[in-house]
Amino acid sequence: MGFSEQLNFLKEWVTDPLRVGAVAPSSDSLAEIITREIEVEHAPVVELGPGTGVFTRSLLDRGIPQHKLVLVESSLEFARLLDERFPDARMFCMDAAELDQVDLCGGQKAGAVISGLPLFSMPNWKVADILRSTFSHLRPGGYFYQFTYGPKCPVASEVLDACGIQARRVGGTLRNMPPASVYKLSRANAAVA
Repeated sequence: MGFSEQLNFLKEWVTDPLRVGAVAPSSDSLAEIITREIEVEHAPVVELGPGTGVFTRSLLDRGIPQHKLVLVESSLEFARLLDERFPDARMFCMDAAELDQVDLCGGQKAGAVISGLPLFSMPNWKVADILRSTFSHLRPGGYFYQFTYGPKCPVASEVLDACGIQARRVGGTLRNMPPASVYKLSRANAAVA
């Protein structure tokens, strides 16, 4: 990652720290952990809050075709950058809480969602809206992967219960600034593997 990319990320964080949630892009170590269970058969794959595309590049490295990636980014600056870097991906510049209003995957359901959204800094009602909207685009047996810098799942247990979702920690890394953990969310009536 170049200096200009780090500078752009820092600029976005200064503009709206609660929306961006970090002062630097995620590390390659975190990208490997959050994408390690994603296979080609999970396509299409939705990425929420891709920022500068660290996880997006990792998904491409795992064999997900670029045209099977759906990128949802609320920052206009990040959305422009992503559109330049990944021109074949489906790009949506919008709030993830409103995903139920669009056809994300061209009539298909996603097999996986990767989220870089700072859920820990959002009110519970907004997190619930994001989860409900996102899970409406996820096929049965699909998973939602979320990372956090906190010591526990960034989704409150009452929100998980209200949305019919369960969460399990699947990994973490100290080689990220700050250190991060990854959680795997699924519908409560589906077994978490």
